[in-house]
Amino acid sequence: MLPLLIALQFLTSLPIRLPAMPTPAQQGRSLLHYPTVGLLLGALLWLAALLLEGAAPLLQAALLLALWVALTGALHLDGLADSADAWLGGFGDRARTLEIMKDPRSGPVAVVVLVLLLLLKFSALLVVLQAQQPALLVLAPLLGRAALLALFLCTPYVRPNGLGQALAANLPRSRALMVLALVVIGCLLLGATGLLALALAGVTFLLARRAMCRRLGGTTGDTAGALLELVECAVLVGLALAG
Repeated sequence: MLPLLIALQFLTSLPIRLPAMPTPAQQGRSLLHYPTVGLLLGALLWLAALLLEGAAPLLQAALLLALWVALTGALHLDGLADSADAWLGGFGDRARTLEIMKDPRSGPVAVVVLVLLLLLKFSALLVVLQAQQPALLVLAPLLGRAALLALFLCTPYVRPNGLGQALAANLPRSRALMVLALVVIGCLLLGATGLLALALAGVTFLLARRAMCRRLGGTTGDTAGALLELVECAVLVGLALAG
């Protein structure tokens, strides 16, 4: 139960209080529950969509997006912003890219990337709601957090002594593969929609991971957050286009 609480505390803004300071092993096991957290967030968005049924679609989409950001505390959006600034300002240099990521200030590139991503999410939410398919809201948060588990499973963490290093070093690898397999099976049970969502998440994951490894030799907390946001956006927009 504690690893799940750790995952909820780290990935959401829900008022979770841990009974004790987690050990490195417990932190590593918390990664196994990332897809569960995504499933919970998706269920909350689905419930909110049902409660907002009858409101104007534009207002529904705006409220759902605001709730989505609020539930995650904009944690991953911050990672996307830092990564966007660093990728442009780093000029292909690993050390400079990592240095820029540490800067808490956001430049114009970060602002533009965040606006575009939120605009895409809002537009896709609107299409999904107008198609009366709120259940699709579950897939994007689920696969976004499953992508984090996959990233830490197969990608070096490049910042020494960081939280991500402790997570990756203590991740039970065989159990992680089982969790990812369950996510894949669950999506496939949804038929063509689930298969499309998996394909979109997989392609986004592979492209983002390749970019991280080429530039940094691995991942950081910021690039992991960026990956999550990109996977969520790709899945949501892809399903909206296909719907």
